[in-house]
Amino acid sequence: MIVLGYNGFGKVAELFARYYGSTGIDRHMLYGHDSSAALMVDGELVAAVEEERLNREKKTGRFPARAIEWVLRAAGKTYDEVDVFAHSWRFSQDVMNNMIAEIVDADAPVDKKFARLRRLDDTYTRIFSQEAILADFHEHTGHPLTAEKLVTVPHHLAHLMTGYHLSGGGEAAFVVSDGRAEWLSAILGEVRDGKVRLFDDATVDGDNSLALLFAVLTRYLGFMPNNDEYKVMGLAGHGPPPEPNPLLKHVVALTGNGRYTIPYAPRAVRAYYALFDRIFDTDPDGREDFDVRVRVAAAAQEMVEAVTAHQLRALEERSALPRLLFEGGLALNCVNNTKLLEGSRFAEMEVSFGASDPGVAIGAAFYASQEGGDKPRVSGSPYLGPAYGDDEILAILDAHAGRVEWRELAPGDVARETAALLREKCVLGWFQGRTEYGPRALGNRSILANPRFGDIKDIINDRIKHREPFRPFAPVVLEDVAPEVFEMGKKRASPYMTFVFPVRPGYRDLIPGATHVDGTSRIQTIREEDNPLLAELLRAFTELTGVPCLINTSFNVAGEPIVCSPADAMDCFLKTEMDYLVLGRFVATKSAQR
Repeated sequence: MIVLGYNGFGKVAELFARYYGSTGIDRHMLYGHDSSAALMVDGELVAAVEEERLNREKKTGRFPARAIEWVLRAAGKTYDEVDVFAHSWRFSQDVMNNMIAEIVDADAPVDKKFARLRRLDDTYTRIFSQEAILADFHEHTGHPLTAEKLVTVPHHLAHLMTGYHLSGGGEAAFVVSDGRAEWLSAILGEVRDGKVRLFDDATVDGDNSLALLFAVLTRYLGFMPNNDEYKVMGLAGHGPPPEPNPLLKHVVALTGNGRYTIPYAPRAVRAYYALFDRIFDTDPDGREDFDVRVRVAAAAQEMVEAVTAHQLRALEERSALPRLLFEGGLALNCVNNTKLLEGSRFAEMEVSFGASDPGVAIGAAFYASQEGGDKPRVSGSPYLGPAYGDDEILAILDAHAGRVEWRELAPGDVARETAALLREKCVLGWFQGRTEYGPRALGNRSILANPRFGDIKDIINDRIKHREPFRPFAPVVLEDVAPEVFEMGKKRASPYMTFVFPVRPGYRDLIPGATHVDGTSRIQTIREEDNPLLAELLRAFTELTGVPCLINTSFNVAGEPIVCSPADAMDCFLKTEMDYLVLGRFVATKSAQR
């Protein structure tokens, strides 16, 4: 059985810009962002890629035409050979009835309710309905998809299936929390005997979305909502939250069964700004003050931790299972993830490399494959995207012969030679194998550096990434070495950069470039079987320097997607002050006369 999962809508950006103001800083506040495609053949996940890696438009919500074409080509399949096309959204009659009731029951004038209903009607007709999804697919691929081959998967269930199958299946309790699925923002439940059971009385609707409230706070701090929330998390490490926390006192109210409420709908930005100015005792000019921004960010981070811990307490009362799955966009808050696990009775907690919306294409494919009788067989590897051979790399090097110089290494020398370069205070682009999937660079499209230099963070932020100076960098470390360097608590591995751990005191002076201001690091652990070349590089680097890890950050500059092709990597290399570029087994430097 061949299943193609995908996420994205062709007309969503246009309609959401017109009806809901999703433009400029709010351009990612729409359904179907992070569009992507994944292909399963006889239960095996064989290929997956995000549309942004191919169209070079970060967090794109466009229809994933390039991604679909690539996954089919990578597997040697055609549209006609696909048995099921699984879309990661299901706007069923029940969902639409709830969305209509949301409008009708709102405290608003009748004319505004009718206007909202007309917008919803047009959005449903042109984007969400089965007829619209079929027409969208045909328009963008040229393939006449039939209703018999289309399976629509509830968005939160697609998130759950991603985490469930990538973690190996079995029994687990779960939390899925994101901005908004079809109309809910969070669900709790458990998987037993292969059956998903939702705790309906613990669901949270979209008008009380914690993730969307965090997005409003992200916007209030001058960052882009549904894109820059990780900046707020990083900024929060620069100071303690105010006591008492004004967000927990005046904004979020915890209720029974793990639920919570917020005072305004998330799109009521003006009302929230006035509220935030009042409770943080500031004004529009004061929002730019660094200390104010730290105070707000720290309060926002503590709010997320308190509310999700409230959810977990409710889940613990309902499920005795020892393993927890956390998926959805809110699961990218890796500081919170560690605190949730350590503060709970759960022995294990898993957050996948596809926890946010890129992952739902994979989850939709898992769901449809399982429903069709093919039990998913998954390795858990994130390296699912395009790879490029020597000929393609050489073509790019030759095309830039006047601007770069390069040398070719024997395959067995790549790790050792790269480790030798990294002994110095330099920044190196690392381009190997298949593109990793998801929002984190996991060692195939990475920028690497030596963490023993205290100012290397500032060099990368300023000269390479062109981003805020307070932003920290993550280390990559061998899994068997990690517990010596980091206080990992219940965790034994963190292969996807989804957890944060304190750096042991004896190592903080050795790896200052990979240690955040609060003494923690968001680590990636590597095993030989995960990524043999990266593991070899880490061993060689440690032997040469005595430093047990490398800085690993995504191979891109601010505002751009992670590089995918050799051409993308060369473009990024040439427009930054990166020192070296390792493309496969070729090491490039910039020509002196360029």
